[in-house]
Amino acid sequence: MPATVEALARRLVGLPRDRREAGLAQLPDEAIAALAQWFAFWARGAQLPPTGTWRNWLLLAGRGFGKTRAGAQWIVERGAARASQRIALVAATLEQARTIMVEGRSGLLEVARLEGVNLKWESGRSRLCWDNGSEARLFSGESPEALRGPEHHLAWADELAKWSHPDATWDNLQMGLRAGADCRALVTTTPRAVPILGRLIDDANTVVTRGRTRDNLTLSQQFLDEMSRSYGGGRLARQELDGDYLIDVEGALFPRGLLERCRVMPREEYERIVVGVDPPASSVGDACGIVVAARHGDRMHVLADASVEKPTPRQWASAVANAAQYWGADRVIAESNQGGEMVESVLRGAARDLPVTRVHARRGKTARAEPIAAMFEAGRAFLAGSFPVLEDELARMTLAGMSGSGGSPDRADAMIWALWALMDGGGARARVRTL
Repeated sequence: MPATVEALARRLVGLPRDRREAGLAQLPDEAIAALAQWFAFWARGAQLPPTGTWRNWLLLAGRGFGKTRAGAQWIVERGAARASQRIALVAATLEQARTIMVEGRSGLLEVARLEGVNLKWESGRSRLCWDNGSEARLFSGESPEALRGPEHHLAWADELAKWSHPDATWDNLQMGLRAGADCRALVTTTPRAVPILGRLIDDANTVVTRGRTRDNLTLSQQFLDEMSRSYGGGRLARQELDGDYLIDVEGALFPRGLLERCRVMPREEYERIVVGVDPPASSVGDACGIVVAARHGDRMHVLADASVEKPTPRQWASAVANAAQYWGADRVIAESNQGGEMVESVLRGAARDLPVTRVHARRGKTARAEPIAAMFEAGRAFLAGSFPVLEDELARMTLAGMSGSGGSPDRADAMIWALWALMDGGGARARVRTL
């Protein structure tokens, strides 16, 4: 790229989007064509390496996000920047390392061509060579022992969640990542529920970058619309398109597979609608669980998660009243363990004649959840939509308590209170009027 164009581009990068577009409109066609090939100009922030000190960079993103281009760009630039770097390229198989990481549309050879870097590919030796003496070799998650001996400065691990022997291969790769004082590894993968990803995410030396398929503006709107229509907000979409790491907890009362099977479209009419509320235990810091559920015959549907994070009493009471009015709720079911009569008075301060029933928990959250889980299993309770945060809380519930970290199950508890009320059939009917 001509120096004058690059200098102008660097000034444009720091401008707001509207001013950047105005600046681009003033450039000649040849300058715009040059910018189109310059990764540092158009790359999204999640495709650029993190700043600061880190050993592992985990780029956890949906399909089509641009993970391969980010990985190839990082390796080409690092290999060219320092002489005699030894680099490990690891994929699920050697074939995938060759066809995707090296020869692919966004692979190392194509990126090197765009960046003007002379990169020689010795396919018979599975080796790439830079003019400055840096070289990269191919490895696979099928053969952990191949990484036992070599030492490397850098590593790019692609689709780690697909490796046949992820733990053994990763451990050998890490133990060999010792050829220098600033050894680093990049992992580009679409998440799956494999333990190695949990290890990486929890590692203090790992920087996690996340991204979604829809972040890639070069993808056609037709494709994005078809993915949304076909997969909605279900587990497959969250994992493969949104890049969410969805773990399966052993002994979960609400396994993700069960929740997926119990996902339905909402009905137009219901016999009863209630709002379950799990108020914050304190005035600051806790979330308020607010979940709307409805009943038709002997079946119950979860309709909405209107929960709010770290609200003041006035904010969460207003959110409850708004949800009740919007859905035409017959009753609000509010847990009063923490606030007693204060919970009801706060709610009535937000809406006149709000039909509130206070409930007091005499058993633990998971004990209350077990009969509700049985209703899902029996085909009596369903999710009428996608509720990612609520579902994450439900998936962590076991008879022994909540698994892992992630805070209190405020949304899950609100849902359980709502479904308990519908299951018992209690409560007089009333409509909500707000002040």
